[in-house]
Amino acid sequence: MKREAQNLLQKVDEKSEKCTVGCPILDRILNGGIPTKSITEVVGESGSGKTQICLQLVLSAQLPPSHGGLNGSSLYIYTEYPFPIRRLKQLSLSLLSSHPNHLLLSSSDPLSRIILRGISSAENFVELLPDIELCLRYWKSRLLPIRVIVVDSIAALFRSEFGNCCFDLKRRSSLFFKISGGLKSLAERFGLVVVVTNQVVDFIEGNESVRIGNFSELCSSGRRVCPALGISWANCVNSRIFLSKDQTGIKITRFSSLLFAPHLPLSSSQFVIFYIISRAGHRFGFGLKP
Repeated sequence: MKREAQNLLQKVDEKSEKCTVGCPILDRILNGGIPTKSITEVVGESGSGKTQICLQLVLSAQLPPSHGGLNGSSLYIYTEYPFPIRRLKQLSLSLLSSHPNHLLLSSSDPLSRIILRGISSAENFVELLPDIELCLRYWKSRLLPIRVIVVDSIAALFRSEFGNCCFDLKRRSSLFFKISGGLKSLAERFGLVVVVTNQVVDFIEGNESVRIGNFSELCSSGRRVCPALGISWANCVNSRIFLSKDQTGIKITRFSSLLFAPHLPLSSSQFVIFYIISRAGHRFGFGLKP
């Protein structure tokens, strides 16, 4: 019975649309890319590559399906300031140089198909959901409808204004479900890729029974960590990717691990964030590679 259920999920996954993240290794872990009609969480400490993946995702979404994209625009919701617009511009140049024959990319600026919106609280996010739906309906009739929503990061919305009293915990969980429920509804009705980033916190010793997805423990930069926002938020996402890093001197090694997904097996890999050097020797972009 269990194997039949897994086979059914794999068949559903094979039929669903996906969007490349711009790295063959990460795409292979995800069986072709990040799927539509669900919420995928990318969790990791600062500097692990979360925002890098999100920036490449919103650019890759503009590519045709034959190149791993969705022929779509994107909505990028950021909660931490300032937004890395310089890095996004550098990545857009990299995208143009790597796809010189793509008429849609060469005819206009890829940045014009990325909508940026900053928010500062969870309540603002809930109030924004109806406006997001109106935006999706408006862009649906345009050349490139919105096919990707990124929230970078969800943890920042709950960082300081919630205490540990029963009232605050209940209010926080309620906002979790309102935000995730709204995003899932939009993802299913409009065929969207939805990606949220999350941060990590230090793991508190003494609760050795905690199991996080497919891993009994997670480590990054030589310390044991766990995703922020706890089990309540973990139940709000469909898939979780954990990014970690290990630094030796000036060398930084990054790893990606699929913690859980209803349709994919346990997997992990190493990847590199690299700089693109122009012929004149100037550093003008970033990228991901295995």
